[in-house]
Amino acid sequence: MPIKATERSSLVDRVIEQLQTLIESGEWPVGTKIPAEPVLVDLLGVGRNTVRESVRALVHSGMLEALQGDGTYVRAADDLGAALLRRLRRAGHLEALEVRAGLERDAARLAALRRTPEDVVALREALRRRGESWRAERADAFIDDDVAFHRAVVAAAHNGMLKDLYNHLTEGLRAAVAAVAHAPLPPGQRFQLDSHADLVDAIEAADADAAVACVARYIDETISSVRQLQDADPLPGSPHPHERS
Repeated sequence: MPIKATERSSLVDRVIEQLQTLIESGEWPVGTKIPAEPVLVDLLGVGRNTVRESVRALVHSGMLEALQGDGTYVRAADDLGAALLRRLRRAGHLEALEVRAGLERDAARLAALRRTPEDVVALREALRRRGESWRAERADAFIDDDVAFHRAVVAAAHNGMLKDLYNHLTEGLRAAVAAVAHAPLPPGQRFQLDSHADLVDAIEAADADAAVACVARYIDETISSVRQLQDADPLPGSPHPHERS
C-alpha cells in the first residue's frame, strides 16, 4: 500500500510551490524583500505555521535568506541558482574569480563573433555608467554598474545557457568586486578602466583573440588586488551575498 503524504504536508508543499512561482516568474526578483509573515498568511489564506514552514524550507534551499531583525529576501531565482549560491558560500574569492574567468573568456570570444549593433550600443552605455560611478568614487554604485557591464558582455554572446549560468554566479562575482572596491588600496591597484574599454573595442571590431586577452588582463588585475588584501588582512573564506549593505 503506497504511503500518502498528510494533508498538512500537502498544504505546505502547495504554499512552497506558490512562493517558488512568484520568485521564478520574476514577480519577486532576486534582492526583493518578501512580505512579512502576517501578510503572507492573509494573501495565501493559510495558517502561520504553514507559512513559517514553507518559508523555512526555501531558506534552507537557498532561494530565500532570513535576516534577523530585517526580513526575508530572495537570493536565487530558481533551484539551480540556489544550489550555486550554496556552493559559492563555501568558496573563496579567488575560486569565484577563477570560475568567472573561464565564463567571461568564452563570453568575450562569442560576443566578438556574434554581437549586433544593438549589443555594441548597450556595451558602450554600460561602460559609460561603470566609468562614471568609479570616477565619482561611488563604490556601491560601481559594484552594480560593474556587474551590469559584465552581464551585457555575456548577453552579447547570445548563448542562453551561458547567460543563465553567469547570472546565477553573479552574487559570487559581486562579492569579489565588493571586496576590492571597498578595499583601502590606491585606485590604480583596484580596477583599471582601460582593459574594459579595450574589451568593448575588441568586441565591436569582431576580434575574438583581443577580447579574450582583455578578459585575462582584468581578471589578473582583480586577482592581484584580492591577493594583496589577503596578504594584508585575510578575507573571509566564504563570499556572502550581504558583504554589500
